Amino acid sequence: MTTMFKKLTVALGIVLMGTILTATASAECGDFKLAKPKASLQPESWQEQFQPASLLLVQQTNDPIVGMWQVAFVAKGNAGGPPNGTPIDSALVVWHNDGTEIMNSGRPAQDGNFCMGVWEKTGKAGYKLNHFALGNDTANAPSGIGNPAGPTRIQETVVLNPDGNSYSGRFVLDAYDTSGNSTAHIIGTVTGTRITVSTPASVFF
Repeated sequence: MTTMFKKLTVALGIVLMGTILTATASAECGDFKLAKPKASLQPESWQEQFQPASLLLVQQTNDPIVGMWQVAFVAKGNAGGPPNGTPIDSALVVWHNDGTEIMNSGRPAQDGNFCMGVWEKTGKAGYKLNHFALGNDTANAPSGIGNPAGPTRIQETVVLNPDGNSYSGRFVLDAYDTSGNSTAHIIGTVTGTRITVSTPASVFF
């Protein structure tokens, strides 16, 4: 009887021990609340790493020259060239905040009337522009697109007036053929008037 009781006690002890070990193993593997501290997930350790992507808006301060302008080029000081006061071009020009510029020239469209440049500030209200045009020679084809012409370089030095709505200065125009030979050299004055959302079409007439 005593031997039987001892065997029963040992068996019950083994079953109880197995139950305790199984419960402990289950708690460590599946329950994050009861898991060891080293194995737990802390929200602050991963939350910021998986936030949705977003765009950061960087404030940009536009230079006063930036904007759209009605620009006139007029010959002045050309010995043996166009007389003083001769209109050379009338254009719409946009100065961009990134230091680039684009011009819609008054030249015939088939002659190549869009051209571009780069600018930099040279003083409190002074600016320097280096502008290039690539077009066609319509003299050989008055009714259509002519032969490719060489580049035309226009250099401007201008000063923005205190009101910020106009500028004036000088320009130098040098045109070349496709072999690099000079075909024109014209100097003169350049003036710009700012175009705003309220500017009427009448300013062009």
